[in-house]
Amino acid sequence: MDGMGRKTGIALLILAALMAFGFARSRASMVAPATLVALLVTVVLPAIGGATLLWGGGRRRGERMHLLRQRTIEAEILRLAVKEGGRLTAGDVAIALALSPEEAKETLEALMTRDLADIAVTDDGVLVYVFHETGKLGSKESARGILDD
Repeated sequence: MDGMGRKTGIALLILAALMAFGFARSRASMVAPATLVALLVTVVLPAIGGATLLWGGGRRRGERMHLLRQRTIEAEILRLAVKEGGRLTAGDVAIALALSPEEAKETLEALMTRDLADIAVTDDGVLVYVFHETGKLGSKESARGILDD
């Protein structure tokens, strides 16, 4: 979690604790509807918000960041495939995108499972990932309407 979210979470928990202490020292009737609403707004909600920021928000944010990173890598691989004529090796990807060979291979295999690439093997046994759609990009100019003759 970033430092600002952590500080905000701690501040909300401190605020909730101070408000709870103030309510405990007050002479207000704890069963009165107005007091219960005030407790909810000034103690319970800040406590829930602070706890969420400290313990729950970081995990979801981390998952979103991982997903965003993965999508960015995939987009860069597709851009590289266009540049390289639709054929890439894990080494090509690792070098171009500064990834480990394992991460490059895992990402290429993920693209394969989504039918964005196929695999081929050279005579030397090198695995080549073939992106078929990238080879068809030059034919965009010849596109015409579906109903055109």
